[in-house]
Parts: sequence; structure tokens; C-alpha cells
Amino acid sequence: MKKIKKTLLFLSLATVMTGCATAPPKNSSNLCEIFREHDDWYDAASDMRDKWDVPIHVPMAMMYQESSFKHDAQPPMEYWFGFIPVGRASTAYGYAQVKDETWEDYGRETGSYFAARSNFDDALDFMGWYINKSSRINKVSKSDAYAQYLNYHEGWGGYKRGSYYKKRWLMETSRKVQQRATMYQNQLQSCEEEFKSGWFFGLFG
Repeated sequence: MKKIKKTLLFLSLATVMTGCATAPPKNSSNLCEIFREHDDWYDAASDMRDKWDVPIHVPMAMMYQESSFKHDAQPPMEYWFGFIPVGRASTAYGYAQVKDETWEDYGRETGSYFAARSNFDDALDFMGWYINKSSRINKVSKSDAYAQYLNYHEGWGGYKRGSYYKKRWLMETSRKVQQRATMYQNQLQSCEEEFKSGWFFGLFG
């Protein structure tokens, strides 16, 4: 009987934890629809913009590229001989696909020791922090999604050395991030007022 109760308790907790996970947006190609579905995400994005002076559309486009807005995204498992698991390619995890050591740097510099990579607000704040540092270290505009994504992927040292020049696929991916950022920017300009006014005033809009 005790074993049955323990099993039921475990299953209940697992169900609760699964229910707490935020599902990716149904329409990730439209930033207005993303924020309509997850209105608390706009609040987090607005806070990030105010804190780091980073335009919302840039990290949102980068986050889409990194995880497709999946809270528990991580690199695929690697195998020896096609069937012996040997671990993942890196420790990248969460919405922003942040590696362990980079996340620790962020926590140490910002005091965000209890932040979680699977939390949208924390992940977006991390991206704001990173984009701000890329601007300061490598003199890259915060609105330049192409160069910002190269910094994000290669690291500040790698970008400075031009390591991406040997990675045509990465430059092509960065161009896609730039295109999505431009699309998100135009979309947000058409709908941001409804999020600024809040849900109450939106009822009468």
C-alpha cells in the first residue's frame, strides 16, 4: 500500500511539474501573436529592454534560433557506434541555450544566483546582458542581430578573431536571425501599444 501511495505521489508531482512548463508559442513567426499568447513574456522583454537598452526583437530572434522557445532545449545526445550514449555535445540548455560556465559568469556578474535557464524571464535577461557586453567589448550595435548572433555563437574572443569566416553555415544562419529580427521589429511596431496599455485597457481597445 505504501509503495502504491509513493508511486501516486510521484506521478502527481511529475504531472504538476509538467503542467508548470510553458509550451512554445503556437505561432512563432509573429511576435505580436507570441506576446498575445504569453503576455507575461512581453513584460519580461520590456524589463530587459529597460535594463540593458537592448531592442526586444534582437534577443527574441536569437532565442528562436537557439531553442524555438522550448524551455528545456539542449543539444542531442551523441553515441559511439550508433548506440552507446556518451553524453551531449555541450552543456547548453534552456531557452537561450547557455553553457554552464557562461551562465555562472552571468550569475556572478549580475547577482542572479537563483536564475534558471528554463525560466523565460531569466533567459531573456541573460541575453540582454550578453548583447550588452558584445556591444561594449566588440563595438557591435545592439540592434545588429547579424553580428550579435555571431558574437553569441562564437564568443567575444572568437568574434574578434573572425572565427566565423571559416563557417559559411554560421554566417547564413546569422543572416536568417537578422531577417527574423527585422520581421519581429516590424510586427512589434504594429501591436506594442496594446501590450503597453495592459489587459484592462485592452478590453476597451
